[in-house]
Amino acid sequence: MTPRERIRLTQYAHGGGCACKIPPGELEDVLQGLGRGVRVRDPAGELLVGLDDGDDATVVGLSEDLAVLATTDFFPPVVDDPYDWGRIAATNALSDVYATGGRPLMALNLLGWPRGVLPFELAREVLRGGLAVAAEAGCHVAGGHSVDDPEPKYGMAVTGLVDPDRVLRNDAGKPGVPLSLTKPIGIGVLNSRHKATGEVFPQAVRAMTQLNREPAAAALAAGVVCATDVTGFGLLGHAFKLARASGVTALIDSAAVPCLDGARQALRDGYVSGGTQRNLEWVRPHSDLSAVTEEEALLLADAQTSGGLLVAGEIPGAPVVGELVPRGEHVLVVR
Repeated sequence: MTPRERIRLTQYAHGGGCACKIPPGELEDVLQGLGRGVRVRDPAGELLVGLDDGDDATVVGLSEDLAVLATTDFFPPVVDDPYDWGRIAATNALSDVYATGGRPLMALNLLGWPRGVLPFELAREVLRGGLAVAAEAGCHVAGGHSVDDPEPKYGMAVTGLVDPDRVLRNDAGKPGVPLSLTKPIGIGVLNSRHKATGEVFPQAVRAMTQLNREPAAAALAAGVVCATDVTGFGLLGHAFKLARASGVTALIDSAAVPCLDGARQALRDGYVSGGTQRNLEWVRPHSDLSAVTEEEALLLADAQTSGGLLVAGEIPGAPVVGELVPRGEHVLVVR
């Protein structure tokens, strides 16, 4: 039996994937007072998207028709297979580029590894998985940075290019626009079950390793200007951020939201991460959740890893899961 077959990587992580994000409310407290970030007067480029509304990537305009974007993402193992973990982490890091309407150009690996505890054979497999996804995306990978870390972590820092007139933002939503979701939810509860039991869920791995390239291209082709990706803050958290930034209310039709096979059973069996519970508590004071059960609300708040795009508009193949309406008493309404 090889080390890859013996070792369950998720047992070396305190949490799983994007569920390990700092809770959104706590993160906003940390960022409070930092304003719009550091903006310098530089004739080479203007900061177009920064800290303002917690958008998916930073965008700096270089010319009238070219801007550069940058983002980074990394997390502890979300699955036990090292190659799949590498693929998932890379897909997740690239997602912020697509969610902003850009195309990835270059990525740098970010690796934390408990040397002396886990064999480097596994680290090689993680990096190989990341390289495979980058190749699929047409993105260069050249080096990166590694540290000796008591907990394994992997991700990428990604640089991309985007047309400054076609940036997808989370603050550009308008009343009367439908909301579409490009991947089913339920990744978080299935990953929690995997971590606890060792059961493997290929449907979750397929979802997490599916690039958001095609739906992003479809959104741009449809003239969409507002989108975000659905990751650690769950569908409710990211819909709340989009609606709040846009000055509208997001109506979510819970019956229209697609869900991965096995996710509802995992939820009923209690495989709910702390990150999901914190997501729900964060949006609850600003939401009307009276039309759904607590179980349904938890599923809608499920912390996703490498989830789909939430698009303010209709695109082929993506179900409409709600709409944006004029701001009312609540920022988020689930029906």
